[in-house]
Amino acid sequence: MVSPGDICVPELPVAMVRNIGRVTMSDPVFVLEGVHYNYPGGIKALDGLNLSVNAGDRIAILGANGSGKSTLLRLLDALYFPSQGKFTAFGKLITEESFQDEDFAFSFRRRVALVFQDPDVQLFNATVFDEVAFGPLQLGWDKSEIIRKVNDILDLMEIAHLRDRAPHRLSGGEQKRVALASVLILDPEVLLLDEPTAALDPRSQEQIIDFLTLWGQKGKTIICSTHDLDIVEDIADKCYVIQAGKVAANGSPGDILADINLLLNTNLIRTPRIRLNSP
Repeated sequence: MVSPGDICVPELPVAMVRNIGRVTMSDPVFVLEGVHYNYPGGIKALDGLNLSVNAGDRIAILGANGSGKSTLLRLLDALYFPSQGKFTAFGKLITEESFQDEDFAFSFRRRVALVFQDPDVQLFNATVFDEVAFGPLQLGWDKSEIIRKVNDILDLMEIAHLRDRAPHRLSGGEQKRVALASVLILDPEVLLLDEPTAALDPRSQEQIIDFLTLWGQKGKTIICSTHDLDIVEDIADKCYVIQAGKVAANGSPGDILADINLLLNTNLIRTPRIRLNSP
């Protein structure tokens, strides 16, 4: 059985690491200061949001549908850029202009990876093997290295038996694990996951949770968005509650889950219904 510690990839060139900056476990990976993001038409998704993430943090971003948590993940992955405010990653300012530097963009993409809520968004190759090998091929890895690393990550995710299957013909849980494998083969420092257990059966949910726990023990930074409160204490050491594009609260999972008024006010739980007995 392969473990996360056995998965390693070629080092980034020193110049690229310098370009985006090294971090220690006590350094912030991400810092957002007064960040706003508006969709076309002036629809406000993030509204003066402040957030800090240190290397090795396991963070749950909690919020009801439409709270801005998915937008936040896309911004952390530099798919979106702030309409206003400041976003730094690894000590460097993140802007559309900074991504015109190919070395900067390359090193950022190697260090930060996002798994979308819907795996269909990122699965497009003919077979599972091709899907997982796609990233390394684009980075110019040696062919024998690619084959070895793909086999290792397929074993790790317990999907080796699916290697020749078409991703779009797999179950939801299998697709989720293939999507994870396709980014984890690059051994990112930061893993972003949007609703990682959404629409999965209990066994598939448990497999994803177990893997995230294992991956976090490797010292990786993991940020998950979710509104499933049942998994929070398993996947996170710190929580941010997002409401209307702002941080409504932050704290340990225990503290956040114990604050019933907060959970009610942010639509993370519903008011208990009073059942009237029929006469």
